[in-house]
Order: sequence, then C-alpha cells, then structure tokens
Amino acid sequence: MDAAGSQVEAECAQHAGQCQNGFITTQGGKLLCSKIIHLIHDNNVKSQVSKVLNECELRMYKSVAFPAIGTGRAGQSPAKVADDMLDAIVEFASKRSVQHLKKIKIVIFQIKMLSNFYASMKKKEDSDSSTRDSWVSLFKSFFGGKKQPTEKKKPMLLEKKVDLAIFQICGESQKNVDATESWIKNLILKEQFENSISDELIENFDERQIDTLADLQRRKHVTIQLENKVSPPCIKISGISRDVCFVSVEVQKMIQKIKDIEEEQSKAELVYNLVEWRYPGSNDSFVAFDKLTNMQLEDAKIAKKPHLIVKINKNNYKVDLNTLQAHDDQGKTIYIQRVPKNEGKL
Repeated sequence: MDAAGSQVEAECAQHAGQCQNGFITTQGGKLLCSKIIHLIHDNNVKSQVSKVLNECELRMYKSVAFPAIGTGRAGQSPAKVADDMLDAIVEFASKRSVQHLKKIKIVIFQIKMLSNFYASMKKKEDSDSSTRDSWVSLFKSFFGGKKQPTEKKKPMLLEKKVDLAIFQICGESQKNVDATESWIKNLILKEQFENSISDELIENFDERQIDTLADLQRRKHVTIQLENKVSPPCIKISGISRDVCFVSVEVQKMIQKIKDIEEEQSKAELVYNLVEWRYPGSNDSFVAFDKLTNMQLEDAKIAKKPHLIVKINKNNYKVDLNTLQAHDDQGKTIYIQRVPKNEGKL
C-alpha cells in the first residue's frame, strides 16, 4: 500500500463498505499497473485466485500479477499456497470461455519460496501423464504470454537393419525335417520379446539420440522401430529378451536425460525471472551470466556455499559468494553483481 501511494489508500477507504465479492478494485496509483484488486483476508486461497481471474476476464483485462497470497502475515504454508494458486489457474485456463486474459504472473519475493512453486508444478506434471501436455501448454501460454509457433522439427529416421540367419535342414525324411523346422521356430519364438516405450520426449530426439539407437541396434542385434507420427511417439524394440531389456533400459536413460535437461532449463528460467547475476563487460557495463550459470550461482548462495567455479569469457573464475569477488588462475580479481528483480512491482 505504501508503494501504491495515498490516492489508492483513500480510494480503499472510500469503497471499503461496498465490498460484496470479497474484494474491491482501485486505480493502480504509483504501481506499474492500471488496476489493483484488493482481497479481503480469506484462508481459501484457491477461491480468492479464482475470483480475481474471473473478474479480470469479466473486465477484459489482458494480464494480471499475483503475490504468493497468504504467505505473509496470514502465515499459510508456501507449499499449500502454491498448490492452491496453480490449481485455480489451471481450472481457469481450461475454460473454453476464456478470451481476454492472456498472461498470468506469480511474483515471488522470497527466493526460497521458488522451490515450493516449482515442486507444485512438477507434482501436477507427474500426477496424470494423460493430461500433462494440456496443462503444461496452458502454463506456457498464461505465464509467458502467447509465443510464435516454432518450426516443426523434421522427423528423424532410424535405418532398419535386420541380420538374417539361414538354416539348411537335411534329414532322412520330410517328417523329420518338418519336426526340426518346427522345433527351431518354437525355440526362436520362445526367446523373442518385444517392448514398446511411449513418451512425448521421444519427439525431441535429435541426431545424437538416433545415432545411439543405431549403435544399440547394431551391437545388440535387435530391431528398433521409431514411430514418431503417433501420439505419444513410440519406440518398439524386438529381439532376444535379454538384449531387448538392455536396450529398453538405455532408451529410458536417454529419455530421462532429456527430461532432466528440460527441467533444469525450466528452473533456470524461473530463477532468472527473480534474480540476475552479472559480471563486468566493456565500458564499465555489466553482462548477465547465462541462465544455467545464473541458477548455479543463486543455488550456491541459498545453500550458503563459500565458493563456486564459473566460466567468464572462457576463463575459470572462483567466486567468493560472500564478497562477490571472482579470482581467475592468473590472480586477476573482478567484482560480480547480484541484482534481484521485480522488487516493488506487481
């Protein structure tokens, strides 16, 4: 309220007795927004967020920013608040009738609280794989605004290689030959096994993963079929059971590695929206670290680590996280900066 100014405070006092829906709306005052929706205290965070979102859609507002409601003086659990707020946003974004509200932001002032919201998003992703893509796309749309459609990746093709083994059977009679042929077929079928792995991340396989699959197919004498035209994309592995099991585990490791990279990039993006670490550039200016290094520096500071090795202009620097001094191998010392974002803004 102090940041908004006395005009907003007076407007709140004027409309205080007219509150019917659990909130009142005032002008933005000195804040960088056109309107402020003031909520009357209520422990039901999900209901409060839903009311605000519906009001924004009714008033045809294009964007809205929330603080982490209830985590201040109300003393509610940040983890529960994260679940309630994201539940309300997902339910709202799922409505077909939403036309006007395009961007939703949650401004988190405490760095430690970021992990609660990240964990809540991860929990929703893991809870129901059938709806994962729909709500993830909703979050991308409403938290980041509409993005230009990216060029569709050209599907990667895996060359199918089958090594044939030819049996020539000779016997005293046709009956013995037929019996031997039947025995060989049964033996082959007994050892044959097929496994299918379906995952949306298979669509992100590039030449490196395709080369790895081709190498596994060659070394383990299995047949690998990459079906990327179905939804979700699928990899079918067939061959002798022990080899199929080995290759299946390797494919799962490849998928998990892609998932870990995407999660790390997502977390790095969230941290970058909260704080920016910088190193000296030219002409007394400062340059932002890349987002992964930015996250590593912030994580190290939160964990109260004394030092962290980072790369600056291809050189290794040892950063003192207390003094923000960085020293290279030649004894050169520079000062880096930590700049919090969104302070005083909603």
